[in-house]
Amino acid sequence: MKRASALLLVAALTGCSSLSLDSLNPFSGPSKPKVPPLGVIQPTAQLAEVWRFGAGKSDNFVFEPAVIGGTVYVASREGSVARIDDGRQIWKIDAGKKLSGGVGANERMLVVGTEKGEVLAFSADGKPMWQGSVTSEVLSAPEVSDDMVFVRSADSRIQAFAAADGARKWNYQRANPALTLRTHAGLITTPSLVLAGFPGGKLVAINRTNGSAVWESNVALPKGSTELERIADVTSPPVIAGREVCAAAFQGRVACFELSSGNAVWTRDISSSAGIDIDTQNLYISDDKGAVHALDRATGASLWKQDKLAGRFPGKPLALEGFVAVSDVEGIVHLLQRENGAFAARLNGDGSAINAAMQPYGRAFIAQSRAGSVRALSAR
Repeated sequence: MKRASALLLVAALTGCSSLSLDSLNPFSGPSKPKVPPLGVIQPTAQLAEVWRFGAGKSDNFVFEPAVIGGTVYVASREGSVARIDDGRQIWKIDAGKKLSGGVGANERMLVVGTEKGEVLAFSADGKPMWQGSVTSEVLSAPEVSDDMVFVRSADSRIQAFAAADGARKWNYQRANPALTLRTHAGLITTPSLVLAGFPGGKLVAINRTNGSAVWESNVALPKGSTELERIADVTSPPVIAGREVCAAAFQGRVACFELSSGNAVWTRDISSSAGIDIDTQNLYISDDKGAVHALDRATGASLWKQDKLAGRFPGKPLALEGFVAVSDVEGIVHLLQRENGAFAARLNGDGSAINAAMQPYGRAFIAQSRAGSVRALSAR
């Protein structure tokens, strides 16, 4: 944490109020430590590349592929946006601006954002639809529904726009702690709610029609004697599991709540900046020490722990049929057995980290690396 402590001093001297989440990862600095070696595994499954596409580099930003059926939309820092159908490029355009966040999409449109707070909407055939603006840089993928587009900006405000023409509908904001992490945490929606995690360990349900808060719950409570120790931010999107919503906080906990009321169902003291995923029975989480955990979805009880990726900064797990996929700081994708966490297969990437959450894609999944490789991978 020496690097983070130094950045805290810089923040105090310059009046800044946020630290990059990358600053807590020693591999993001100019002098990278040696990556712990991987042990030899005996594969019990097949992990293979179905197709690959060059989207362009992300630099220090995070671009999530948007998967809509057999269509994948991807974007890059330099402004390229592309549509890929079943591995074949349909179109590729230049947004005309450097991008910092995206892609959000549905069957009719896609949306990306810039560090100047510009929100750019395009039709499914790549034609410009409208341009809006938010109060700060866009670091996460917007959420696109049939009638609304929800955009989270770096100052933790959430703003809603009409999907048809970009008319602003509402703006939600809340007070932040003195020091927060600058993250790409997005949001999720239901037919009636927008759900998002915030600095200070808060999970908030917002009325999607008018932007008012419906309930607020604590994923974690800040504790410690310094502002750095008191960071307990929710740095990844929550996930919905039936009638519950679950979220995790850095230097905090993982917790599940009743979706209707925000009442806590269970909590566990596991710190995570990578995020969580859920299937019908389990919750999967990568902790900040590099272990991947499976917890019982109903109670939070531990089922297994895979700690052989310690020091390799595993990303957000992805629950698959019979497996759990997770990437590491070198962009290697690891396939774990769902029932016990044992390594089932492994596949190298382009050497750069897969910063964005991997996305399900039919019977396969999509992974986009920081260097710009977008791959469809199958596991069986």
